[in-house]
Amino acid sequence: MTIQMILALAILVIMIGLIMFDVLPFGAPPLLACMLLVVTGLSTVPEAFAGFTNSSVIMIASFMVVLAGVQKTRAMDKVKEALIALVNRGGYKSYALLVIVVMVGASLVGGGNTGYYVLILSLISTIPYTKKMPTSKLMMPLGFATNHPLIPINVALYYGVVSSVLETAGFMEPVSMIKFSAVNFAMAVAFLVWSLVAYRLLPDHPIAAAEEDAHEKIEKTKAVPMEPWKEKVTVVAFVVSVVGMMLINTLGNMAYVIPGLSAMALLFMKVVDFKEFRENMFAPVILMMAGVIGVADALANSGFTAMIGEAIATALGTSVAPLLVIILFALLTSTCATFTGSNMGSVYIFAPIAIAACMSLGLNPTAAAAAVVVSGWQGGYMPIDGMPAMIMGMGKYKLPEFWKFTVPMYLIRIIALSVAAAVIFPM
Repeated sequence: MTIQMILALAILVIMIGLIMFDVLPFGAPPLLACMLLVVTGLSTVPEAFAGFTNSSVIMIASFMVVLAGVQKTRAMDKVKEALIALVNRGGYKSYALLVIVVMVGASLVGGGNTGYYVLILSLISTIPYTKKMPTSKLMMPLGFATNHPLIPINVALYYGVVSSVLETAGFMEPVSMIKFSAVNFAMAVAFLVWSLVAYRLLPDHPIAAAEEDAHEKIEKTKAVPMEPWKEKVTVVAFVVSVVGMMLINTLGNMAYVIPGLSAMALLFMKVVDFKEFRENMFAPVILMMAGVIGVADALANSGFTAMIGEAIATALGTSVAPLLVIILFALLTSTCATFTGSNMGSVYIFAPIAIAACMSLGLNPTAAAAAVVVSGWQGGYMPIDGMPAMIMGMGKYKLPEFWKFTVPMYLIRIIALSVAAAVIFPM
């Protein structure tokens, strides 16, 4: 390992330790890590703090302002009341139904869609605490459920990457999209089973945002109703923001600023004041998301990821079991994506190595390609990426509570994904 690799890894470990032991307030450790990157010479100031100009961070930060406005409307109150009614019906059956509903919703918008998971997490955070179904038991399962379409009909991105890495490696046999969807379905079912099993393991505590703000906001809205035209415009701004984020692949750069323009419109109309605008746009969870990007870039640029991949490929040799090859590379890809924040980058580093390893063993590499590509978006056991960071921050979880759900979830998904790929695409 080079000095740069060691320094980048040490800064990552320091950041994780500070998060784990609550040494600094949530959102502060990544900022310290960015400063350490500059001090050690691993990054320039623009590189270390690149997350604060990252398109996705700006989009989500702006959307937080829009959410603050729409939560004041009667329309959002009705949505909250419907969720609360389901929560108040009690325990396990309602919990299972909520998980399934969110997973079905993910089928329509695509797993991991930014607008969808931000919407779900924000709605959960405003549900008042109740012993029948604490919101702390909802935040993690429903948050991660947004990444698992129960009906995997929207897999074009992953499918395209699989085809691309196979063709680049010289393997020209076509891949069945129906079979590839079946692999994703198997992983979604595994996630659903774990979520249903894990219900009793999830922590029971109030979420501060819900306890401190939800009742107060509802009462304020009832006491001082928003003017009807303002309420309509606010709802439209919310819908436009969500649709815009869901159409990133179609709209391009424009999609990233649509929530910001909507937030500005709400500020102009005085639906939110500047204090609310500032507090939501620069919330601790946004600082967390922005700060970790510089750390992720430094770790990847140091060559640490490529070094690990080469070492694993060498260690595998020629006598390893095919399924073990898939599992090892799926674990490696997802872990590197989790720690570096680069999903696609991790896939394009490790997928070719996995394919080459299979071909050298005389195996059909389709299963390995499918599992490794999908695994790039299946980490989540560390709160150093967008959705996991938001889940931990908005759910007010301690890191051990977070790991109690996410580590088994991670392993179950990767194993289910790998086994399904090996069975559906025989090697």
